[in-house]
Amino acid sequence: MVTTRTVSSPLVQLRRGRPAPGGDAATPPPGAPRVYVETHGCQMNVADSDLLVGILAGAGYARVARAEDADVVVVNTCAVREKAEAKVLARAHELAALGRRRPHQVLSIVGCMAEHLKEGLATAAPVDVIAGPDSYRRLPELIAAARARARGDAPVVDVRLDKAETYDGLSGAEGGDGVSGFVTIQRGCDKFCTFCVVPFTRGRERGVPPREVLRQVRELAAHGYREVVLLGQTVNSYAWEDTGFAALLRAVARVDGIERVRFTSPYPVDFTDDVVAAIAEEPRICAYVHLPVQSGSDPVLARMRRGYDVAGYLAIVERLRRAVPDLALSTDILSGFSGETDDDHAATLALMREVRFDSAFMFAYSERDLTYAAKKLPDDVPPAVKQRRLAEIIALQERVSAEVFAAQIGKRERVLVHQPSKRDPAQMMGRTDGFKTVILPAGVGAPGELVDVRITRATMATLFGEPA
Repeated sequence: MVTTRTVSSPLVQLRRGRPAPGGDAATPPPGAPRVYVETHGCQMNVADSDLLVGILAGAGYARVARAEDADVVVVNTCAVREKAEAKVLARAHELAALGRRRPHQVLSIVGCMAEHLKEGLATAAPVDVIAGPDSYRRLPELIAAARARARGDAPVVDVRLDKAETYDGLSGAEGGDGVSGFVTIQRGCDKFCTFCVVPFTRGRERGVPPREVLRQVRELAAHGYREVVLLGQTVNSYAWEDTGFAALLRAVARVDGIERVRFTSPYPVDFTDDVVAAIAEEPRICAYVHLPVQSGSDPVLARMRRGYDVAGYLAIVERLRRAVPDLALSTDILSGFSGETDDDHAATLALMREVRFDSAFMFAYSERDLTYAAKKLPDDVPPAVKQRRLAEIIALQERVSAEVFAAQIGKRERVLVHQPSKRDPAQMMGRTDGFKTVILPAGVGAPGELVDVRITRATMATLFGEPA
């Protein structure tokens, strides 16, 4: 599957037109205010939406499956790309049009885009509440204030970044899908890559205490979840007092009831030997790593301030593959960054051919204000050139992915069943240890079950299996 310049991306999801999975979207109790939550962006946004569902449920809200049935609509947003923000703005106008048929409906835009645009968002969209990613505990009172004010008044805004907020004590277990649960172990980012707005929208890096991480993982296990995904902007740079990421990873992998542990997104230079050893030695830690490279050119990586060069990145890949021979590897690639030449682009293609990523998440560069690049580096690659280079990157990755997936035919895989297939609800969809999607025949496995299958067919992004 290729969507929005993405090949089977582990990062980007869009939950539109339905509430966050899990929970009951049936008719709420009489008199309960009804809320619809929609998520745009990365897995951390999905985890935050699961958190929001729990916060709002605790405030007496009942979740509904359609925006037109809601008293409150919450749109959780992404600010990584200009295109993502444009989509949210267009969606906000759609939702506002629905809301005009419900005169007291409150439209809330929360998350990274709310933090990025702040009060300026009110001039771009008909919004009632604007809340940043550190304001979620206060969302019920922000909504209450918006419902109490006169229609047409200025929106209620809370975009304060909080250096201490990690949402300790809260949980997203009730908001998830019941199979694979998210636990955010780190918020914010200290890397300040020149192209990235995340440190400005999510604040500085801070870790969640290990006891809190393990409490949430155990809670997921108690709710029947079989897989946990540890989240952070640079997740493997996690630190809390004397506990590093490797020790936390091993502790999570030993929680009873959890069969699989994943994490995203790591930062290449923070792949220490103890983290590599944990992946290799703990059987519940999946043989899959998302390892963002961004570019295959040393001059471009230097302008991005990524902290590594191509040789250093390849050395990390070699260490991982030596320790975990069957490792599945995906990446992020950004085309057309400031000063990128044809030779720089060719170097990126060469790196892709050498590494042979299972999948990739691929974008053309879009300048984000507040970043160093927006202030100091010219956005000097013409849009047509960016798109041509991006098309070449996508075409190469599609060829490599098709070959990697085809090589799975005939192999035996253990698949964690997640949900009915979107194309045919009689079939089931699951994932391998290496994060590859597998379509299973009707009657093979139920959500949360681990089943052994033989791969019989493959596309460039999907495997098809039958009982082994």
